[in-house]
Amino acid sequence: MPPVNEPSHQIPFREAVMVWLRIAMLSFGGPAGQIAVMHRILVEEKKWIGERRFLHALNYCMMLPGPEAQQLAIYLGWLMHRTKGGVVAGTLFVLPGFIAILALSYLYAALGNVGLVEGLFFGLKAAVLAVVLNAVARIGKRALQNRTMLGLAAIAFAAIFFFDVAFPIIILGAALLGYWGSKSGMAAFQVGGGHGDGNDQGLSDRDSLLGEGLPAHARPNSSWSLRMSATLLLLWLTPVVVLFVMLGSENVFSQIAIFFSKMAVVTFGGAYAVLGYVTQEAVQNYGWLAPGEMLDGLGMAETTPGPLIQVVQFVGFMGAYRDATGLDPMLAATLAAVLTTWVTFVPCFLWIFLGAPYVERLRDNRALSAALSAITAAVVGVILNLAIWFGLHVIFAEVEERHLMGARLLIPNLASLDLFALLLAAGAMVAIFYFKVSMLKVLFGCALLGVLASLVSF
Repeated sequence: MPPVNEPSHQIPFREAVMVWLRIAMLSFGGPAGQIAVMHRILVEEKKWIGERRFLHALNYCMMLPGPEAQQLAIYLGWLMHRTKGGVVAGTLFVLPGFIAILALSYLYAALGNVGLVEGLFFGLKAAVLAVVLNAVARIGKRALQNRTMLGLAAIAFAAIFFFDVAFPIIILGAALLGYWGSKSGMAAFQVGGGHGDGNDQGLSDRDSLLGEGLPAHARPNSSWSLRMSATLLLLWLTPVVVLFVMLGSENVFSQIAIFFSKMAVVTFGGAYAVLGYVTQEAVQNYGWLAPGEMLDGLGMAETTPGPLIQVVQFVGFMGAYRDATGLDPMLAATLAAVLTTWVTFVPCFLWIFLGAPYVERLRDNRALSAALSAITAAVVGVILNLAIWFGLHVIFAEVEERHLMGARLLIPNLASLDLFALLLAAGAMVAIFYFKVSMLKVLFGCALLGVLASLVSF
């Protein structure tokens, strides 16, 4: 569709700011819930964005590294109000969660060994296991619509669970397979993707306030793209380089800056899909956390607004708290939380501002949709891997890693079974899957039961 210089869409920027703040405060429940909130407010309630344009933007964001919900907010904010709209939408999306997780991290660091706090996070771990399994079922129901997609999910699961294949390789392979399948005319790959339902009965682009044409500021502009890319690269990488040069590679701040900058490039598929990678590095390689503490952090991210990947803020906080390098531990931890958040989320603006003007021209590209469908199917297998890993560490106190014919096996010590954790996790699953209880109610209930159990020394 050729660019057109449309009249004003009459969406006041001040009103948009308040709407993005409202979306941010309601963004609980992981990417599916966050995207549903955006869709309900922007498409159904405000009628600012059409259904087809919303899903096209989401499809692009799902193919990027980083949290797709925040990137979708940046994309739509930019589409409506240019650069300032994208910056405001993306920043507000993470700000409430940053403040909430920072406050919980202070509490955890100061009182983490107190029975009540331990009970709180013990209960959250069991609920988080049910939430992750629900994510597998929810995404799988949409993505695995035929045997080809089911097989792709199974291959992805086996690759990462048994053979520890790097996540970016799995995603790249799935994308290439989907692209090839589309070019070969295979109908199995033309199943759509994303968190929406793909329903064509929604608001048409023509009837939305933004309209169906390409806004003037959305035209591909190499000069603007280069300027924005250079600015964002400097904002992202300057702190990383300065810390490395001044403090050296062994300093905890340098390690945090470098590791989470690398993570920002490889975190395809959302938080659930990459937490296994983050956990492995943070727990086994750097020693910032114990395995159970990673689950505590995920419990924080699940019960606060914003992207689930914001759990990395807690990882950086605890890493610097325990290795303050001469600073007050709480000050070091606070600085590390800011640093982690900065290098994790600034790249999201880079990906959107660099690619969105060009992607707006690809709303009818079938090969792009096929690649997305294959990626989504592979992500289901990766999330299942995370669910099993979480489940083993929640229910068993000891899990041993063995190797057989090149495959990695996780073997729990049956004698270390935590019966209360098993019952709590099972109850959370029944509540979510059978009774359809909301995620927040399940998390709250499990946390309360964990606290009560700590009081009576269950």
